[in-house]
Amino acid sequence: MPPRQRLSPTDRRAQLLAVAAQLFAARPYDDVLMEDVAKEAGVSRALLYRHFPSKHALFAAVYQQAADQLLADTRLDAADSLMDQLVQGMDVHLDYFTTHRNAVLAANRVLAGDPVIQSIMSKELDALRARLLGVLPLAEDSAREAVSAVLKSWLVFVQVLCVDWLSDESCTRTQLRDTCIGALLGALKPLLADTPPSE
Repeated sequence: MPPRQRLSPTDRRAQLLAVAAQLFAARPYDDVLMEDVAKEAGVSRALLYRHFPSKHALFAAVYQQAADQLLADTRLDAADSLMDQLVQGMDVHLDYFTTHRNAVLAANRVLAGDPVIQSIMSKELDALRARLLGVLPLAEDSAREAVSAVLKSWLVFVQVLCVDWLSDESCTRTQLRDTCIGALLGALKPLLADTPPSE
């Protein structure tokens, strides 16, 4: 065990989350033990448990941090082209999904019925839907409700498709991204004032 550093509670929590994120990315959920996190962080198990009372609580904190970062890194601005925004947003998420494959599979498969994890994912999807709705060129205001419903369904479609792809890469990453974007543009075409070309 490396020598323990004296850190403030805030810095210690950040350190523990960083170590845990690396372990949850590298190993399946069931293979990550709290003792491993404590050892990698150079702290006692007692100190780790003071910050996070269980592995589930630790994973939830890691996943919440990731969701917050994904939202921060996804640039949506009505001044940019819709296609560029969709490509950038998909790339940000796919970068995380491929780098943290085990964590994503844990959240969507191992912990699929867990209300805490599902709440984190639902809140991120709702935030993305609201932000997308704010930048889309609606044909008319009356289309807002229909567009919102399409976005909600599309985000779930992307989530399911990407999780399946992580388990079995049946196409290239670029094909996956372009399929997701094409599905949205096709579904929104009747509702938008101006839809960019799909190529």
